[in-house]
Amino acid sequence: MIDAAVEQLLLEDPKSYVIPADIVATVTATNTLEHALMVLSKVGYTRIPVLAPDDHLQGLLSLSAVTDSLLKVPGAAVDQLSGVQVADVMQPVKRWVDDPTKLEKILNLLVDEPFLPLVTEDMIFQGIITRREILKRVNYLAHNLDREYQVTRRELDPAAENR
Repeated sequence: MIDAAVEQLLLEDPKSYVIPADIVATVTATNTLEHALMVLSKVGYTRIPVLAPDDHLQGLLSLSAVTDSLLKVPGAAVDQLSGVQVADVMQPVKRWVDDPTKLEKILNLLVDEPFLPLVTEDMIFQGIITRREILKRVNYLAHNLDREYQVTRRELDPAAENR
């Protein structure tokens, strides 16, 4: 369980660590892998969301999935990726959040993920929460906790520690 004071400071502005959908690089399942490779290369990410035309989150596309597909093609020419769709190699979404204030869940999931898609209950893509943005909030917490709270070390009862 996250300490209430820590949670309050981290959640001061949940929008500060959500990257909105309209500025997140995405592809659709019907895009070609050639297009997806260009998008991935341009944004410098190793994985991006795959959306349906109605903005429903359908999956995730990783650079490794594109390169694996490329290596399966005889001759391995990038232009051969134009015959393969994103839907053929995208991965299902296994982890997401529908509430940016579910901090404990977000922190636990970001241990193993570089970002988490933020969706509505109907899986409409709202944006992403990245490990980087959460770490920026933790940095803020580390520098501002004593400005908001009087922090003192509590002496523990040695007998209580042995129970």
